[in-house]
Amino acid sequence: MGLTETIQEKNQASNQNRAKAMIILCHHLDEGLKIKYLTIKDLLVLWNNLKDCYDHLKLVVLPQARYDWIHLNLQDFKSIGEYNSSMFKIISQIKFCGENITDYDMLEKTFSTFPASSMLLQQQYLEMIFKKYSKLVLHLLVVEQHNDLQMKNHESRLTGSMQFSEVNTTNFRQSKSGKGRDPSRGHGRGQGRNFNHGDHLA
Repeated sequence: MGLTETIQEKNQASNQNRAKAMIILCHHLDEGLKIKYLTIKDLLVLWNNLKDCYDHLKLVVLPQARYDWIHLNLQDFKSIGEYNSSMFKIISQIKFCGENITDYDMLEKTFSTFPASSMLLQQQYLEMIFKKYSKLVLHLLVVEQHNDLQMKNHESRLTGSMQFSEVNTTNFRQSKSGKGRDPSRGHGRGQGRNFNHGDHLA
């Protein structure tokens, strides 16, 4: 927003820009921090306090983030969505510490951690030559959803088939026991004669 100058030493930013930057910065502060720094009215002082408070976190966050990145494994997750979410969480921590993860790194990480049972799929995706990680993830999400729907449809058909078999079995047993053998019985003798007469004519 062109307000970087407001947090630099001996800057010549206008009061309007200083006020605007202060509003934006305070808007993104945690409620506890807002109370802690409530009495600070100078934007540069507030920025430096926050910097002193959180810069040391990089010494703690970065080693853990690197460890999580090294051990991030696609086959450890139940869904592509969970894997993708975990990846971006780790990347955001690494970027917070001043390091960068490229699309090439994310693609390489994903391809290299495919389950052993999906090596054929891995080869197919490699041959598609993805340049953007987001394109690969979109493709994987679509395939995953398609597979889930196929499985649900398969399971629903299996359930329906079982019910149909049970009905047929019941009818078969009834016919074997003599029940329901002649649908004209119990509905009047005349109906039976007409049916037989028509059958004879045919």
